[in-house]
Amino acid sequence: MTIASSSPPSRLPLGGAEGDLTVPKTQGAKAREGQGDGRLAALFLAPAMLGFLVFLLWPTLRGVYLSFTRFNLLTPAEWVGLDNYVRMVNDPIFWNSLWVTVEYVVINIGVQTVAALAIAVLLQRLTQSAVLRGIVLTPYLMSNVVAGLVWLWILDTQLGIGNEIIGAIGVDRIPFLADETWAIPTIALINVWRHVGYTALLLFAGLQAIPNDMYEAAKVDGAGEWRMFWRITMPLLRPVLAVVLIMTVIGSFQVFDTVAVTTAGGPANATNVLQYYIYGSAFGRFQFGYASAMSVALLVVLSAITVLQYRLTRAGRSDLG
Repeated sequence: MTIASSSPPSRLPLGGAEGDLTVPKTQGAKAREGQGDGRLAALFLAPAMLGFLVFLLWPTLRGVYLSFTRFNLLTPAEWVGLDNYVRMVNDPIFWNSLWVTVEYVVINIGVQTVAALAIAVLLQRLTQSAVLRGIVLTPYLMSNVVAGLVWLWILDTQLGIGNEIIGAIGVDRIPFLADETWAIPTIALINVWRHVGYTALLLFAGLQAIPNDMYEAAKVDGAGEWRMFWRITMPLLRPVLAVVLIMTVIGSFQVFDTVAVTTAGGPANATNVLQYYIYGSAFGRFQFGYASAMSVALLVVLSAITVLQYRLTRAGRSDLG
């Protein structure tokens, strides 16, 4: 005769499903898994970090050091303290270059931002055709050097097709790139033509994040397109617009290619922007210490402008919520 045991049979802990036996991970296993993820992340980040250290951080630190020296590539760097910075403050060409650069930035950013915003809104409100977006982006696919050369030929005073058209309608030919008054606005508009499509697509991406329900509700309330633009589009687009402005301002202060292939800083230093003056000082006159000092000054100016823009535009906060 079999006697049944009075004690209940032992049962293993069950998982989420009936009969699914699971063993909880120990803290050591979790720690080892986390270390494995960290090593994998470090492996993927290593190439970018190496490039950052070799091509950005080290040249920046080296440039800061050279700004306190007299260096011409032929002799060892000689420590001169603040002499390069004193020379920079007393250099009229430096201040002229800074003013010319600011003039270029104001024209370029003003026209480019307004035009890009108009294009982005039209693309978002009227059509979202991928073909049109590709056409808008086409000039950006051209390098600055090629764009500068093309417009140099178009705007040539004697043989350019642009001046041929101007002359055909009975207007005197305009020396766009050979006149002190016209040179910087012309260079600014050339770069607007090249970059406006890319800037417009960045803003278009920001517009895509705005819910259509807001526009539909505004239409029900009787709001027109102009009122919706100022009351809905601009406030909700502000963070994206702020980031775009920061990027374009930094890029505009670094203008070089277009000036180099069109005017070479002329006429009479009218287009001698700061980057071109730095280049001429370093590779034209081999004054690498002085060029480094001007580069450090430009870095400080751009850092201050970026921080000021970020704070004034509240780029880190969105009204969409």
